[in-house]
Amino acid sequence: MRFHSDEATAVRRGHLVPEQLEDWVPSACAAVAEHLRHRGIAPTGYPYARWHPLPGGEIEAEAGFPVGTPIAGSGDVEPSSLPAGPVLAVWHTDPDEKIPLSYHAVQDWLETGAAVATGDSWEVYHDLPTCDHVGTRIEIVQPITFPTP
Repeated sequence: MRFHSDEATAVRRGHLVPEQLEDWVPSACAAVAEHLRHRGIAPTGYPYARWHPLPGGEIEAEAGFPVGTPIAGSGDVEPSSLPAGPVLAVWHTDPDEKIPLSYHAVQDWLETGAAVATGDSWEVYHDLPTCDHVGTRIEIVQPITFPTP
């Protein structure tokens, strides 16, 4: 557990089915990186992706980079943010197909009752994504709150 500070981000958004996420994230991060480069804006951290389930099995996804100050929306790249507050962070360093096990570890910890999830988790890619791969050092970050006794 740790405290996460509020972070302004630059992202690309999309409505997808979960199976598209693996291919979409690297291309979205590449598009945001190119957008920032053309404007002389340096990311302040590693790329990330966050998504929210929608009815009908779709997800609303965003992928991009943290930035020092909020950006103006332009074309396919929009401003967003990651919330401040306590988070549970779990490292995933196995092959991609085993990432569900890391999410199960987060869920198992939450089921102990020590904390409650507050919003959607996100993945931070500590290996810079290529156009076809997000890497193997992935940090899963889940915002949490602590129940009052």
